[in-house]
Amino acid sequence: MTTAAAMPTGSTVASVSSTAVPSGPTVTVEESARLHRRHRNRTNVRSVVFHVLALALVVVILYPAVWMLVSAFKPTADIVGNVSLIPKDASFDNFAKALQGIGGVSFWRFFTNSLILALGSVIGITLSCSVSAYAFARIEFPGRNVFFALMIGTLLLPFHVVIIPQYIVFSRLHLVDTYVPLLIGKFLAAEAFFVFLMVQFMRNLPRELDEAARIDGAGHVRIFRSIMLPLMKPALVTSSIFAFIWSWNDFFGPLIYLSKPNLYSLPVALRLFVDQTTTSDYGAQMAMAVLALVPVLLFFLIFQRYLVEGVATQGLKG
Repeated sequence: MTTAAAMPTGSTVASVSSTAVPSGPTVTVEESARLHRRHRNRTNVRSVVFHVLALALVVVILYPAVWMLVSAFKPTADIVGNVSLIPKDASFDNFAKALQGIGGVSFWRFFTNSLILALGSVIGITLSCSVSAYAFARIEFPGRNVFFALMIGTLLLPFHVVIIPQYIVFSRLHLVDTYVPLLIGKFLAAEAFFVFLMVQFMRNLPRELDEAARIDGAGHVRIFRSIMLPLMKPALVTSSIFAFIWSWNDFFGPLIYLSKPNLYSLPVALRLFVDQTTTSDYGAQMAMAVLALVPVLLFFLIFQRYLVEGVATQGLKG
């Protein structure tokens, strides 16, 4: 009875709770709209600044390519003496000169030579580096880690350090003025970057696939051909793109090992337009540079979608 009498009534509890918890500051509709407009204005300013900076960066990056493309339609005198991007007397004469070639060798000969080197590099790298990567990533053998570390160490060795010994070796083997010095390393897995790329890709593949195939009686050749190669498509395409572009744009290698004009690649042929006589035909050089850039762009646009494909979507398709 005493306890019941001591308890407060419901109205008293409600009044106590209402007075004990203070109410927060109220925001009117006008203040809410003003805050929303302020946030929207800040977002718009940030978006405008970002797009302006992005466009400025795009202009800086693409200006050399645009200047080269426009200069291909200008006379040589306007290329050197006029900084305007818009040509006054645009014509296709430079492209006609570029297609005729130089030194008695046509453009298509230079193009074919570059294509042979680029495709040969792609084939050699995808074959030899994939096999070497499988050995490092999937086969246990004595000294594997040591050999892999030595291979990675070759990435720190500049090309210019070994160019003289290599040239002496190929010269004594009478292989100078051939494409063998430029391609033999691709077929012998001498490109450590691509081996490392494929090894890291293979290490992310589940080993359960190998074990299941080995239970079914498959050996290393069958596992590599039927399991690894299909799953390695993104790595193989990535390596092919880099190998094609690097070989196509290679200037130093062909310049060292090739002395006959009919064996020159396009980068070396471009140099022939400068100081070949008392004058330099920059217009034809720009036109040939534009023509030489087209295969690289096409090769990249065709295969670039494979760059973003993951191993999970490749290995789990039913």
